[in-house]
Amino acid sequence: MSETAARRDAVTRARAEIDLAALRANVRALRERAPGAALMAVVKADAYGHGAIPCARAAVEAGATWLGTATPQEALALRADPELPDDVRIMCWLWTPGGPWREAVEAGLDVSVSGMWALEELVAAARGAALPARVQLKADTGLGRNGCQPGEDWTELVREALRAEREGLLRVTGLWSHFACADEPGHPSIAAQLTRFREMTAYAEQQGVRPEVRHIANSPATLTLPETHFDLVRPGIAMYGVSPSPEIGTPADFGLRPVMTLSASLALVKRVPGGHGVSYGHHYTTPGDTTLGLVPLGYADGIPRHASSAGPVLAGGKWRTVAGRIAMDQFVVDLGGERPEPGSEAVLFGPGDRGEPTAEDWARAAGTIAYEIVTRIGPRVPRVYVNE
Repeated sequence: MSETAARRDAVTRARAEIDLAALRANVRALRERAPGAALMAVVKADAYGHGAIPCARAAVEAGATWLGTATPQEALALRADPELPDDVRIMCWLWTPGGPWREAVEAGLDVSVSGMWALEELVAAARGAALPARVQLKADTGLGRNGCQPGEDWTELVREALRAEREGLLRVTGLWSHFACADEPGHPSIAAQLTRFREMTAYAEQQGVRPEVRHIANSPATLTLPETHFDLVRPGIAMYGVSPSPEIGTPADFGLRPVMTLSASLALVKRVPGGHGVSYGHHYTTPGDTTLGLVPLGYADGIPRHASSAGPVLAGGKWRTVAGRIAMDQFVVDLGGERPEPGSEAVLFGPGDRGEPTAEDWARAAGTIAYEIVTRIGPRVPRVYVNE
């Protein structure tokens, strides 16, 4: 089978439709939430499963002036895209020893440093490249993950970064941190982290750091905590029209629209008698004569197995529930008295306009968060871009 024919077959089987007009509108809505700050469009993890390059381009068209990734490889791929403007800043923050520091320096990336080992490797790379590195110092204000601890560690990191800056080896372009519980309204850690962030940035500035940007606001903070916006906000999941948490509101509450619609074509429709077992383990047995529809998506495509017997699907014009176990490549829905034709559309999630489930509905069914639902949709499901 040719590559074109294989892709056509895959699109017939299933597709993740990515509405770039919705993404651009979401970026504009988020910019309105933080009118005094620049916006970094976070496109890590292949833009949360939506496709990094197309989403990055759309976000920049809508006014994002920064792009954010986790790994340097993600950032380097963005920098290599000829359609992204050269002046778009690209930041990456998840480094391990021996990473591609020199490539990052030569590409003009903004790289995050959380400790002395990273600063030393970056300085060595800058010497080798004969170019100053762009570095953002990350403070651990309470998340307890990446970032430099306050106190002696922060004092040393700031001191040595300034020493390297005086030598022309780097430019400290930013000071930043990340919230632990911004998606939990009123959580006491929010105020504590914000206070610590102000203290740590103030110390760095007193020592002589002159950052272009200070930033701590992720999606929930961008939407609900204007006091955290500083110079730059970093929306991730919200840019894709998914609420960071049901507790803070729905996408519609913030003027956002889900960008991804996941659908498949029914691979088989058949009548079966009552008492018929369905899928592995026969955790579902038909209550009477009924019609079963086979949806050709499974956990190898990112459909969570934990949503077996619970995941919602719009099929045959009605809301259905996964019947029994979700398998590697397929699952079944009980269509009752309906008998749609093979090839009819089954919508797993989308914006909800047609009564279809949303990613949040699948998250509840699987006992997880909507971030995971969209991000885990795998490469066997082609992304089809609309409203480019």
